[in-house]
Amino acid sequence: MQPNPERLLMMTGINRPLIGFYDAPELAPFEPIVDTERCFFSTFPQWMEGKSTYLAKDHFTCGGAGQHLCGVETRSRQDMVEFLVGMEGLKATRDLMNEWLNVNSHYRQTHPYLVIGPLKPDQYANLKTITFYVNPDQLSVLMIGAQYRTGPYDPTPVIAPFGSGCMQLVTIFDDLTVSQAAVGATDIAMRQFLPPDVLAFTVTKPMFERLCELDETSFLYKPFWRNLRKSREKS
Repeated sequence: MQPNPERLLMMTGINRPLIGFYDAPELAPFEPIVDTERCFFSTFPQWMEGKSTYLAKDHFTCGGAGQHLCGVETRSRQDMVEFLVGMEGLKATRDLMNEWLNVNSHYRQTHPYLVIGPLKPDQYANLKTITFYVNPDQLSVLMIGAQYRTGPYDPTPVIAPFGSGCMQLVTIFDDLTVSQAAVGATDIAMRQFLPPDVLAFTVTKPMFERLCELDETSFLYKPFWRNLRKSREKS
């Protein structure tokens, strides 16, 4: 059962809808569905209006998304490296880019459709990750929330790896059953579709459940966060 995030959203001041990444057997539960001929992040305004978009092995507009999310080979390794390094300059050398590609696995679909859109509580079983679209203050408080129940020998609670915007939604996590979060929307190719002051904070389901459990004994209800919110209201 999907936990209720309302208390968390109220205390953090997050008013944008939470966006889920689903691996689903059918599209009907996610309607209305919108399509695009561009990067699927171009449908961000529609997500904020309650609509969803989807990818499938025969339905994607970006070669990178098709390759990393749907497992469809859209260009050769040599062409991929030449594009990312020679054209876009994202790594210092082609060897470094090849090494990075060697250790970054593709997402393995279990159902025909990968759906990105507002949370659907009745589809919690098909939900893989949840993304908060936040300003820097909200990002800070969520990062503290991710650390709240983490010990020094637990898996790293928050990561910020290199990767495309779509990879940062799911493939950067080694294990989706681990309580973990990632700072995302740092891909400059997709940031044109977001407001300039917004970053993503993507969490696995176990981390989402932890965040939703933050109660009155936590920092959310203590002076540090209260004072920060008051200072922003004054300014």
